[in-house]
Amino acid sequence: MNEFLETFHIDWGLMLAQLVNFGLVFLALYFIAAKPLRKLMDDRGREIEGGLESAKSNAELLEKTKREYESVLAKARTEANDIFERGKKEAEQKKSAMLEEAKAEVADMIAAGKKSLEMEKSKMVEDAKRDIISLVISSTEKVAGKVDAAHADAIKRELSVL
Repeated sequence: MNEFLETFHIDWGLMLAQLVNFGLVFLALYFIAAKPLRKLMDDRGREIEGGLESAKSNAELLEKTKREYESVLAKARTEANDIFERGKKEAEQKKSAMLEEAKAEVADMIAAGKKSLEMEKSKMVEDAKRDIISLVISSTEKVAGKVDAAHADAIKRELSVL
């Protein structure tokens, strides 16, 4: 074994010193760099996990809000449709009522027109009778001479029967 140590020039004292130096440098790096770096990485990992959990809860909240929005929107559409249908029915009812009212007014106008025509007709008949009576009396006077009041009343009675 000595030959081996001499061949490779291994010095146990130097080797032990380098081992101690390596241990000191390792411990120094561990406490100065590795430990704070691990703590920083653990903190960052917890922050990321918290962010992921927050993102999940926000996604769930967003989905819940979206469902509520869709529900409210569907309800609003249903209500709007109901209001539209009620308005349409009311418009139809008002239209029907207005048509009935217009028909009644037209019927009243027609009845008033017929009544007015009847009154005009009877007035014209009365006027025609008076004219005929006066013509008959004047023609009788021209033909027979003077017509007395009794004879004129008789002519009026006869013609008024017509």
